Amino acid sequence: MAEKREKLVLVGNGMAGIGTIEQILKLGGAYDITVFGSEPHPNYNRIMLSYVLEGSKTLNDIILNDWNWYEDNNITLHTGTTVTRIDEGSKQVVTDSGMIVPYDKVIIATGSNSFILPVPGSDKEGVVGFRDISDCDAMLAAAKQYSKAAVIGGGLLGLEAAKGLVNLGMDVTVVHLMEDLMERQLDRNASSMLQAELERQGVKFAMGKQTVELSGEQRVSGLRFSDGSTLAADFVVMAVGIKPNVTLAKDSGISVNRGIVVDDYLQTSMQNIYSIGECAEHRGMCYGLVAPLFEQGMVLAKHLCGSDTKPYEGSIVSTKLKISGVDVFSAGEFLDCPEHTVISSKDEWKKTYKKILLKNNVIVGAVLFGDVTESANLQKLVKQGAVMTDEIYTEVMGTGCCGGGAKKSTSVEAMADEEIVCGCNGVTKKAIVDAVTEHGFTTVDEIKACTGATRSCGGCKPVVEQILQFVLGDSFQQAAKQGICGCTTLSRDEIVAEITAKGLKTTKEVMNVLGWKQEEGCSKCRPAINYYLGMMNPDTHQDEKESRFVNERMGANIQKDGTYTVIPRMYGGVTTPEDLKKIADVSLKYDVKVVKVTGGQRLDLIGVKKEDLPKVWEELDMPSGYGYAKSLRTVKTCVGSQFCRFGTQDSLGMGALIERKYERLDFPAKFKIAVNGCPRNCAESCTKDIGIVGNDGGWEVFIGGNGGIKPRIADSFCKIKTDEELIEVCSAVMQYYRETGNYLERTSEWVERMGLERIQMVILNNEDNRKELAARIDFALTQVTDPWKKMLNDSSTRAALFEETRV
Repeated sequence: MAEKREKLVLVGNGMAGIGTIEQILKLGGAYDITVFGSEPHPNYNRIMLSYVLEGSKTLNDIILNDWNWYEDNNITLHTGTTVTRIDEGSKQVVTDSGMIVPYDKVIIATGSNSFILPVPGSDKEGVVGFRDISDCDAMLAAAKQYSKAAVIGGGLLGLEAAKGLVNLGMDVTVVHLMEDLMERQLDRNASSMLQAELERQGVKFAMGKQTVELSGEQRVSGLRFSDGSTLAADFVVMAVGIKPNVTLAKDSGISVNRGIVVDDYLQTSMQNIYSIGECAEHRGMCYGLVAPLFEQGMVLAKHLCGSDTKPYEGSIVSTKLKISGVDVFSAGEFLDCPEHTVISSKDEWKKTYKKILLKNNVIVGAVLFGDVTESANLQKLVKQGAVMTDEIYTEVMGTGCCGGGAKKSTSVEAMADEEIVCGCNGVTKKAIVDAVTEHGFTTVDEIKACTGATRSCGGCKPVVEQILQFVLGDSFQQAAKQGICGCTTLSRDEIVAEITAKGLKTTKEVMNVLGWKQEEGCSKCRPAINYYLGMMNPDTHQDEKESRFVNERMGANIQKDGTYTVIPRMYGGVTTPEDLKKIADVSLKYDVKVVKVTGGQRLDLIGVKKEDLPKVWEELDMPSGYGYAKSLRTVKTCVGSQFCRFGTQDSLGMGALIERKYERLDFPAKFKIAVNGCPRNCAESCTKDIGIVGNDGGWEVFIGGNGGIKPRIADSFCKIKTDEELIEVCSAVMQYYRETGNYLERTSEWVERMGLERIQMVILNNEDNRKELAARIDFALTQVTDPWKKMLNDSSTRAALFEETRV
């Protein structure tokens, strides 16, 4: 007869609670498990909400445990259900719908709620918090209707909300009571660097402001501050903090202070009732960061499974975050005090900052900004209370730009087995080591599939790779070698070399000859091979439309409602009255819903029906602006010396010349250029793949900029005196990128991978090589044609793509 299993009820379907259940399952805990969640979704990653807000991920992308996981593990899940009371006498939990479920043990993991400032007007329409998917949905909806937003709170959540709303097109001001952003994690130096970077990305700030009232009638219309000043806003996000959700515990007679009081084994004042996560209070501390919650979960899981475990004695708080593409880290103490010895370095050019705090020569805290490669090592040193030595100093701080020898890589050998490597998913070093030693896994992707490490923000990938290196030793490099996708073990360079050596001509031929695991390939490798073949043989390669992404096949950007955006070319952002009239006439005739001025100084015609696309192209009679392709998108310009009183160079003329010369040519990824007539940088060259800035002596060229999800300031590449030299250098840079870039790799990533000095050596220090690169791109340019014209003249393709067959 089977042994009777105890009934375990988890109240709260979030990361802390489900993380504990995952540990119980791994330990073989014999429980019948029931989970209650107030939200209508399975377990998802709240850390990734900002990605949902900015549009780079959906709810499905951030689900950690889908519906099938609960079923596969025999877990009963009740979503959209709130537990209102725990009856100790009858050992039952009671829900808001009247459901009664018996228990032997209960874990309360109800998390926290957004703290809404108790000021007049905080209950008005248009005021939300930022804690869950419904808050994201409210912000996405608001961005479609309203233009001015205020985010109250300069902590992590507030800054993520602000950047997300900026990306959605809103005018956003962060209102913060303190003078420094993220003052609980960062010191003044790091905070000011973060603020400057966010301001560059379009976020505004009102620092040292105390909100005393939200004005407006039914809907919020603005904020009033204690100093009498005001701020207009038709949407307000409250991100001033969180408060533990203790309602269930309080109503059930469980001891509560700020949070639910627990002991070192996470037991509450009620027998067999436990609590973990943001709702729990341990030794007077409530933790709002992920790592401590998973540490609690591991102790509780072992306790509930009867395994030996050390008690939970609290956590040394560390924070490793990526905010709008900027990496920040802090651990332990981070604010300077008289008793501290401070070791610091700040690089204004690279926008990096590093600080270590010592107390009696013991490492007690650290702050990193921009470059966080030493975060795991510093976290370990702070946790261990390590004594600073010359060896540690050299390892962590490096030898400086004038010193000899490279900085040591971060060692993972001394990490404790239970130390969390992946804070997003609570994966420990031991879990990763076990995946390697017990299952034979050898790659990061295999570790991700098995443990969940790196599947969220990806910030822990370097440490995962170091653990693989530590466990596998010399065999790691070969084991770590990964192909361009799961269909092959061949890298980009190996594929290109094989195409050349074997004279391969088509995608199918490449896959067949080089032994693809999947005969037809996949959506990653097919477009990549098609690009490599076209780049290498521009005159003989027949472009394979079936290997291109949908937008490239259709010659327009598909929108979420199934209509398309048409973007005609405007060289250097300049157009004519005649072309504007064509655009207006066509927009009216084909019921274009929106004509939008883009950041690249063009006009988007949004909402064109698929069947109307060929007629719109024909009647516009303008070149395609390639808004959909992996090619030159725009050349942004200022008015330059033709019109501006500060202009020193003809940026309009040069921008149009460059755009006409390089349009239609395929690149590994989309490509943007800007040309400024003077160093005032009105065309924003610093965030473009190639940025060109005019000065009295000629031009300065910058490369590798990016203003997208992972912003990067372009590197200064060279200074040039003549227009002819400028074109030659641009040609060489573009062709070298075309020939060495991985498919879908932006120049911002390419420059960092290749190294600026290496690119300069290949192009600037070798005139013959530069001219050869320029000649190869010129030859490739002779083979390109306008895709709209080509489609209009190809009746069979036009019919197949745009004339729907109706039965």
